[in-house]
Amino acid sequence: QVQLVESGGGLVQPGGSLRLSCAVSGFTLDDYGIGWFRQAPEKERERVSCIRRTDGTTYYDASVGGRFTISRDNAKNTVYLQMNSLKPEDTAVYYCALTHVSRLIKWWCSLDAMHYWGKGTLVTVSS
Repeated sequence: QVQLVESGGGLVQPGGSLRLSCAVSGFTLDDYGIGWFRQAPEKERERVSCIRRTDGTTYYDASVGGRFTISRDNAKNTVYLQMNSLKPEDTAVYYCALTHVSRLIKWWCSLDAMHYWGKGTLVTVSS
């Protein structure tokens, strides 16, 4: 059974930092992608960042580029999202998701490509 478990969310002041973790278990293939997505109240879920397990290829949405960094620890089957210079508009539930769509497919880092989802972790940016 594939499981993705997010952790690291919480309350932080504007300008602060948080690091989210996504622990993956139960997926037996070596090549997959992990995406971070977020959903703010009354808004649609949106893509934040993605990374491929094998070659480390990354993607960032324009709204977080330069502030967020995605990384992986393959030995621990864990993906991280380091979030710096947080803004109130970053407030959302953050979800990690897994896709086994090939990295050669241009849309591998998209909502529709994800096959498994975690339950999410809440990030609140407020003073």
